[in-house]
Amino acid sequence: MTQLIIGPGAMGGLLGIKLASQQAVMLAGRRPLPSPQSLTSPQGSTTQHAVDGRLAAALTERDLSTVSTVHLLTKAYAAESALAEVATRLPAATPLVLWQNGLEVQPRLTRDWPGPTLCASTTEGAYRQSDTHIVHAGQGHTWIGHLEGEHAILAAELADTLTRAGLASQAVDDIHQRLWHKLAVNAAINPVVARYRIRNGRLAEPRFAPITNAIIAEVADIMHSAGIALPARGLSGLVWQVIEDTAHNRASMLQDVLAGRPTEHDAILLPLLRLAREHHRATPCLAAFHRYFSQRSATG
Repeated sequence: MTQLIIGPGAMGGLLGIKLASQQAVMLAGRRPLPSPQSLTSPQGSTTQHAVDGRLAAALTERDLSTVSTVHLLTKAYAAESALAEVATRLPAATPLVLWQNGLEVQPRLTRDWPGPTLCASTTEGAYRQSDTHIVHAGQGHTWIGHLEGEHAILAAELADTLTRAGLASQAVDDIHQRLWHKLAVNAAINPVVARYRIRNGRLAEPRFAPITNAIIAEVADIMHSAGIALPARGLSGLVWQVIEDTAHNRASMLQDVLAGRPTEHDAILLPLLRLAREHHRATPCLAAFHRYFSQRSATG
Protein backbone atom coordinates (compact mmCIF):
# COMPACT_ATOMS: atom_id res chain seq x y z
CA MET A 1 0.00 0.00 0.00
CA THR A 2 1.07 3.58 -0.69
CA GLN A 3 1.18 6.72 1.42
CA LEU A 4 0.11 9.67 -0.78
CA ILE A 5 1.55 13.04 0.20
CA ILE A 6 -0.08 16.05 -1.42
CA GLY A 7 2.14 19.11 -1.12
CA PRO A 8 5.82 18.13 -1.42
CA GLY A 9 7.27 21.25 0.20
CA ALA A 10 9.63 21.17 3.17
CA MET A 11 7.44 19.18 5.55
CA GLY A 12 5.86 17.11 2.78
CA GLY A 13 9.28 16.22 1.43
CA LEU A 14 10.60 15.40 4.89
CA LEU A 15 7.59 13.20 5.63
CA GLY A 16 7.88 11.47 2.27
CA ILE A 17 11.58 10.70 2.61
CA LYS A 18 11.13 9.40 6.15
CA LEU A 19 8.12 7.22 5.32
CA ALA A 20 9.84 5.83 2.22
CA SER A 21 12.15 3.89 4.49
CA GLN A 22 9.11 1.88 5.64
CA GLN A 23 6.75 1.63 2.67
CA ALA A 24 5.80 2.93 -0.77
CA VAL A 25 5.32 6.72 -0.94
CA MET A 26 4.00 8.99 -3.69
CA LEU A 27 4.60 12.76 -3.49
CA ALA A 28 2.12 14.78 -5.53
CA GLY A 29 2.17 18.50 -6.26
CA ARG A 30 1.63 21.14 -8.90
CA ARG A 31 4.71 19.83 -10.72
CA PRO A 32 6.67 16.57 -10.52
CA LEU A 33 9.34 16.52 -7.82
CA PRO A 34 12.90 15.90 -9.07
CA SER A 35 14.63 12.70 -7.97
CA PRO A 36 16.77 11.99 -6.09
CA GLN A 37 16.10 14.25 -3.12
CA SER A 38 18.85 15.16 -0.63
CA LEU A 39 18.06 15.35 3.09
CA THR A 40 20.36 16.99 5.63
CA SER A 41 19.73 15.73 9.15
CA PRO A 42 19.69 17.90 12.30
CA GLN A 43 23.18 16.50 13.00
CA GLY A 44 24.46 17.77 9.64
CA SER A 45 24.82 14.57 7.61
CA THR A 46 23.36 14.55 4.09
CA THR A 47 21.86 11.53 2.33
CA GLN A 48 20.15 11.03 -1.02
CA HIS A 49 16.79 9.34 -1.52
CA ALA A 50 14.86 8.24 -4.59
CA VAL A 51 11.33 9.66 -4.62
CA ASP A 52 8.22 9.03 -6.68
CA GLY A 53 7.21 12.58 -7.54
CA ARG A 54 3.99 13.08 -9.50
CA LEU A 55 1.85 15.83 -10.95
CA ALA A 56 -1.25 15.71 -8.75
CA ALA A 57 -3.72 16.67 -11.49
CA ALA A 58 -2.45 13.83 -13.73
CA LEU A 59 -2.90 11.01 -11.19
CA THR A 60 -5.32 8.35 -12.42
CA GLU A 61 -7.61 5.97 -10.54
CA ARG A 62 -5.06 3.25 -11.24
CA ASP A 63 -2.27 5.38 -9.74
CA LEU A 64 -4.39 5.94 -6.64
CA SER A 65 -5.76 2.42 -6.29
CA THR A 66 -3.09 1.35 -3.78
CA VAL A 67 -3.24 4.49 -1.60
CA SER A 68 -3.78 3.59 2.06
CA THR A 69 -3.56 7.11 3.52
CA VAL A 70 -3.59 10.66 2.14
CA HIS A 71 -1.41 13.24 3.88
CA LEU A 72 -2.37 16.82 2.98
CA LEU A 73 0.61 19.14 3.51
CA THR A 74 -0.29 22.17 1.40
CA LYS A 75 -0.71 25.65 2.83
CA ALA A 76 -4.01 26.13 4.64
CA TYR A 77 -5.39 28.44 1.94
CA ALA A 78 -4.70 25.82 -0.77
CA ALA A 79 -5.74 22.67 1.10
CA GLU A 80 -9.27 22.21 -0.19
CA SER A 81 -8.47 22.94 -3.83
CA ALA A 82 -5.42 20.64 -3.77
CA LEU A 83 -7.43 17.78 -2.28
CA ALA A 84 -10.21 18.33 -4.82
CA GLU A 85 -7.74 17.56 -7.64
CA VAL A 86 -7.57 13.90 -6.59
CA ALA A 87 -10.62 13.37 -4.38
CA THR A 88 -12.95 11.92 -7.00
CA ARG A 89 -10.36 9.29 -8.00
CA LEU A 90 -9.73 8.05 -4.46
CA PRO A 91 -11.77 5.35 -2.69
CA ALA A 92 -14.29 7.09 -0.44
CA ALA A 93 -13.06 5.37 2.73
CA THR A 94 -9.42 6.48 2.33
CA PRO A 95 -8.11 8.03 5.59
CA LEU A 96 -7.03 11.68 5.34
CA VAL A 97 -4.42 13.36 7.57
CA LEU A 98 -4.39 17.17 7.78
CA TRP A 99 -1.06 18.88 8.58
CA GLN A 100 -2.17 22.50 8.07
CA ASN A 101 -1.45 25.51 10.24
CA GLY A 102 -4.38 27.34 11.80
CA LEU A 103 -7.77 26.01 12.84
CA GLU A 104 -10.12 26.82 10.00
CA VAL A 105 -9.72 24.21 7.27
CA GLN A 106 -9.55 21.22 9.65
CA PRO A 107 -13.18 21.31 10.85
CA ARG A 108 -14.50 21.73 7.31
CA LEU A 109 -12.55 18.83 5.84
CA THR A 110 -13.25 16.63 8.89
CA ARG A 111 -16.95 17.22 8.24
CA ASP A 112 -16.88 16.88 4.44
CA TRP A 113 -14.36 14.09 3.78
CA PRO A 114 -16.20 10.74 3.44
CA GLY A 115 -13.44 8.70 5.09
CA PRO A 116 -11.85 9.04 8.53
CA THR A 117 -9.98 12.33 9.01
CA LEU A 118 -7.12 12.89 11.45
CA CYS A 119 -5.22 16.07 12.26
CA ALA A 120 -1.49 16.32 12.87
CA SER A 121 0.30 18.94 14.97
CA THR A 122 4.08 18.89 14.72
CA THR A 123 7.08 20.79 16.01
CA GLU A 124 9.45 19.25 13.44
CA GLY A 125 11.52 21.97 11.77
CA ALA A 126 12.39 21.71 8.08
CA TYR A 127 12.99 23.95 5.12
CA ARG A 128 13.53 23.36 1.43
CA GLN A 129 16.90 24.72 0.36
CA SER A 130 16.25 23.90 -3.30
CA ASP A 131 14.01 21.75 -5.48
CA THR A 132 16.23 18.77 -4.63
CA HIS A 133 17.44 19.50 -1.09
CA ILE A 134 15.57 19.54 2.23
CA VAL A 135 17.15 20.50 5.56
CA HIS A 136 15.70 18.83 8.66
CA ALA A 137 16.63 21.75 10.87
CA GLY A 138 15.17 20.61 14.18
CA GLN A 139 13.96 17.33 15.65
CA GLY A 140 10.49 17.73 17.13
CA HIS A 141 7.39 15.76 18.05
CA THR A 142 4.11 15.07 16.26
CA TRP A 143 0.66 14.52 17.76
CA ILE A 144 -2.10 12.75 15.80
CA GLY A 145 -5.80 12.64 16.55
CA HIS A 146 -9.40 13.22 15.46
CA LEU A 147 -11.08 16.51 16.37
CA GLU A 148 -13.80 14.63 18.27
CA GLY A 149 -11.55 11.91 19.67
CA GLU A 150 -12.68 9.23 17.20
CA HIS A 151 -10.56 6.76 15.16
CA ALA A 152 -8.20 6.08 18.07
CA ILE A 153 -6.85 2.85 16.57
CA LEU A 154 -6.09 4.51 13.23
CA ALA A 155 -4.34 7.39 15.02
CA ALA A 156 -2.24 4.96 17.08
CA GLU A 157 -1.25 2.97 13.98
CA LEU A 158 -0.21 6.13 12.14
CA ALA A 159 1.74 7.45 15.12
CA ASP A 160 3.58 4.12 15.30
CA THR A 161 4.35 4.27 11.57
CA LEU A 162 5.75 7.80 11.85
CA THR A 163 7.80 6.92 14.92
CA ARG A 164 9.33 3.89 13.22
CA ALA A 165 10.18 6.13 10.26
CA GLY A 166 12.13 8.49 12.53
CA LEU A 167 9.51 11.13 13.31
CA ALA A 168 8.57 10.76 16.98
CA SER A 169 4.77 10.73 17.19
CA GLN A 170 1.95 10.11 19.62
CA ALA A 171 -1.79 9.49 19.23
CA VAL A 172 -3.90 11.81 21.41
CA ASP A 173 -7.58 12.41 22.07
CA ASP A 174 -7.15 16.18 22.58
CA ILE A 175 -5.81 17.17 19.15
CA HIS A 176 -8.03 20.28 19.09
CA GLN A 177 -6.15 21.63 22.11
CA ARG A 178 -2.82 20.62 20.56
CA LEU A 179 -3.75 22.54 17.40
CA TRP A 180 -4.42 25.61 19.53
CA HIS A 181 -1.00 25.24 21.11
CA LYS A 182 0.59 24.92 17.65
CA LEU A 183 -1.33 27.99 16.48
CA ALA A 184 -0.04 29.92 19.49
CA VAL A 185 3.55 28.88 18.76
CA ASN A 186 3.17 29.80 15.09
CA ALA A 187 1.74 33.19 15.98
CA ALA A 188 4.72 33.95 18.23
CA ILE A 189 7.38 32.79 15.77
CA ASN A 190 6.26 33.01 12.15
CA PRO A 191 5.26 36.68 11.78
CA VAL A 192 8.42 37.96 13.49
CA VAL A 193 10.91 35.79 11.63
CA ALA A 194 9.14 36.45 8.31
CA ARG A 195 8.96 40.22 8.90
CA TYR A 196 12.66 40.49 9.75
CA ARG A 197 13.87 37.57 7.58
CA ILE A 198 15.69 35.74 10.34
CA ARG A 199 15.98 32.12 11.47
CA ASN A 200 14.13 31.01 14.58
CA GLY A 201 17.12 31.12 16.91
CA ARG A 202 17.63 34.86 16.42
CA LEU A 203 14.35 35.53 18.24
CA ALA A 204 16.38 35.23 21.46
CA GLU A 205 18.44 38.32 20.53
CA PRO A 206 17.71 41.55 22.47
CA ARG A 207 16.18 43.18 19.39
CA PHE A 208 13.57 40.47 18.84
CA ALA A 209 12.94 38.81 22.22
CA PRO A 210 10.70 41.64 23.54
CA ILE A 211 8.54 41.45 20.41
CA THR A 212 8.20 37.68 20.76
CA ASN A 213 7.36 37.96 24.47
CA ALA A 214 4.76 40.63 23.77
CA ILE A 215 3.02 38.34 21.27
CA ILE A 216 3.19 35.43 23.70
CA ALA A 217 1.52 37.58 26.36
CA GLU A 218 -1.27 38.62 23.97
CA VAL A 219 -1.91 35.05 22.82
CA ALA A 220 -1.89 33.68 26.38
CA ASP A 221 -4.40 36.36 27.42
CA ILE A 222 -6.69 35.49 24.51
CA MET A 223 -6.57 31.76 25.24
CA HIS A 224 -7.16 32.27 28.96
CA SER A 225 -10.13 34.56 28.27
CA ALA A 226 -11.63 32.01 25.89
CA GLY A 227 -11.16 29.12 28.32
CA ILE A 228 -8.59 27.33 26.14
CA ALA A 229 -6.15 25.39 28.31
CA LEU A 230 -2.57 26.62 28.17
CA PRO A 231 0.36 24.17 27.96
CA ALA A 232 1.38 22.63 31.28
CA ARG A 233 4.70 24.52 31.25
CA GLY A 234 3.01 27.77 30.21
CA LEU A 235 2.84 29.23 26.73
CA SER A 236 6.13 31.07 27.14
CA GLY A 237 7.91 27.87 28.13
CA LEU A 238 6.53 26.02 25.12
CA VAL A 239 7.34 28.78 22.61
CA TRP A 240 10.90 29.31 23.79
CA GLN A 241 11.53 25.55 23.86
CA VAL A 242 10.39 25.28 20.24
CA ILE A 243 12.60 28.24 19.32
CA GLU A 244 15.57 26.53 20.95
CA ASP A 245 14.82 23.17 19.31
CA THR A 246 14.43 24.75 15.85
CA ALA A 247 17.04 27.51 16.17
CA HIS A 248 18.46 26.86 12.69
CA ASN A 249 15.09 26.52 10.98
CA ARG A 250 13.52 28.89 8.49
CA ALA A 251 9.89 28.99 9.59
CA SER A 252 7.17 28.42 7.01
CA MET A 253 6.19 32.09 6.64
CA LEU A 254 9.84 33.07 6.19
CA GLN A 255 10.18 30.44 3.47
CA ASP A 256 7.11 31.91 1.75
CA VAL A 257 8.47 35.47 1.96
CA LEU A 258 11.87 34.45 0.58
CA ALA A 259 10.20 32.54 -2.27
CA GLY A 260 7.78 35.36 -3.09
CA ARG A 261 4.74 33.21 -2.25
CA PRO A 262 1.57 34.25 -0.38
CA THR A 263 1.92 33.80 3.38
CA GLU A 264 -0.40 32.08 5.86
CA HIS A 265 -0.84 35.22 7.95
CA ASP A 266 -4.63 34.89 7.82
CA ALA A 267 -4.61 31.21 8.86
CA ILE A 268 -2.23 31.89 11.75
CA LEU A 269 -3.37 35.30 13.02
CA LEU A 270 -7.06 35.72 12.14
CA PRO A 271 -8.41 33.02 14.53
CA LEU A 272 -6.63 34.78 17.39
CA LEU A 273 -7.75 38.25 16.35
CA ARG A 274 -11.36 37.12 16.02
CA LEU A 275 -11.29 35.49 19.43
CA ALA A 276 -9.70 38.61 20.90
CA ARG A 277 -12.52 40.80 19.55
CA GLU A 278 -15.11 38.36 20.88
CA HIS A 279 -13.60 38.58 24.38
CA HIS A 280 -12.63 42.27 24.21
CA ARG A 281 -8.89 41.68 24.56
CA ALA A 282 -6.26 44.13 23.30
CA THR A 283 -3.87 42.75 20.66
CA PRO A 284 -1.66 45.58 19.36
CA CYS A 285 1.24 43.32 18.32
CA LEU A 286 -0.86 40.65 16.63
CA ALA A 287 -2.93 43.29 14.85
CA ALA A 288 0.16 45.16 13.67
CA PHE A 289 1.73 42.04 12.17
CA HIS A 290 -1.52 41.03 10.49
CA ARG A 291 -1.86 44.52 9.04
CA TYR A 292 1.73 44.45 7.78
CA PHE A 293 1.34 41.13 5.95
CA SER A 294 -2.11 42.03 4.62
CA GLN A 295 -0.71 45.23 3.10
CA ARG A 296 2.28 43.32 1.73
CA SER A 297 -0.07 40.80 0.12
CA ALA A 298 -2.23 43.55 -1.38
CA THR A 299 0.72 45.33 -2.96
CA GLY A 300 2.42 42.15 -4.18
